[in-house]
Amino acid sequence: MDTNPIQSIFLHHGKVFREKNNLSAVQFKAMQAIEKCSSPRLGFHSFTCDHCGHTEIAYNSCRNRHCPQCQWLKQEIWVDKVKSQLLPVKYVHLVFTLPEFLNEFVLINHQLIYDILFEASWHALHKCAASYLGIQTGALSVLHTWGQNLSLHPHIHMLVPAGGLDSDGMQWIVSPKKFFLPVKALSKIFRARVMFLLLDSQFNGSLKLPEIWKDRNVVKELKAHANAKQWVVHLEKTKLSPVKIIEYLGRYIQRVVISNHRIKSVDEDKVCFTYKDYADKGRRKQMELAPLEFIRRFMLHILPERFCKVRYYGIFSIRNRNTKLLLCFTLIDKVQLPPRLAGLTMIQILEQLTGKDYSLCPCCKTGHMQRYKPPE
Repeated sequence: MDTNPIQSIFLHHGKVFREKNNLSAVQFKAMQAIEKCSSPRLGFHSFTCDHCGHTEIAYNSCRNRHCPQCQWLKQEIWVDKVKSQLLPVKYVHLVFTLPEFLNEFVLINHQLIYDILFEASWHALHKCAASYLGIQTGALSVLHTWGQNLSLHPHIHMLVPAGGLDSDGMQWIVSPKKFFLPVKALSKIFRARVMFLLLDSQFNGSLKLPEIWKDRNVVKELKAHANAKQWVVHLEKTKLSPVKIIEYLGRYIQRVVISNHRIKSVDEDKVCFTYKDYADKGRRKQMELAPLEFIRRFMLHILPERFCKVRYYGIFSIRNRNTKLLLCFTLIDKVQLPPRLAGLTMIQILEQLTGKDYSLCPCCKTGHMQRYKPPE
């Protein structure tokens, strides 16, 4: 089977899909980048051995954040950087999910509603932490927009320290072992904040309405939908060490909607891939989709241009890293270590991560591959 089946699907069926669908500029750009990645269409650079003269060609990658081929190294660099920024304490994993009735609004208001999701989830956490524990906390928030079957399922993964600064900023307070924050209170505050921001956007005209909503009482019906649906915030205390948690979350950060290894077969009529059915105790199953439907679902998760899908709040925010965050390290008597990959070239980073010398000539095993520079 092809080592990059997603690229193959796009190359074989992308033209037909573009003819039948109106893509946004960012969707079109992502599709083109994936089709060209690591191919002669993006150019190449060559390396020559300084001992035997052996030459190899490496095709350039697209570096698009939605490309399944270009994310592994970014993930490792991000994990290394965050390890130096997060406190070495116990953490809680929270998941805030938008209810399904808002999906039709998400389709035409990606950036607006994703921003609302970020803001509302942090608002709920910040308010509950201050009210129930009397602390200033922080969070690392990551946006995911998909479910295992590639359907639209916007939700926020939030990593939160199980404690925080007291109101005076003079003591680190650890939350009780059997209690962090009440999930029901988090859910109610989250729902109220999402609806407030959504209706405010509707009043000021920044919210685009789906066609089927244009002749309806938007305010009344949205409130009815929101009250009829139970909004559940998932809270999980983890026993993993901070380093393991960050590595686990790192897989969420750079992950695209589906990786190549999940695709089991591709032909002219169908794409077969594996998924976890959480409604059936997380059992792994297989799903088959027509190629054009597979591409349509993939395109649902292309993020707006320059949209930040990872955000830091509270004591972890950029403006607090040199003040409150450093104070927290002092209060828990720990030292903040610098990232070990900072300042290294990509080749040096690969050598650090894998322990292999990637410059060693694969032919003579003696010389080193040097990038070829044509004479001026």
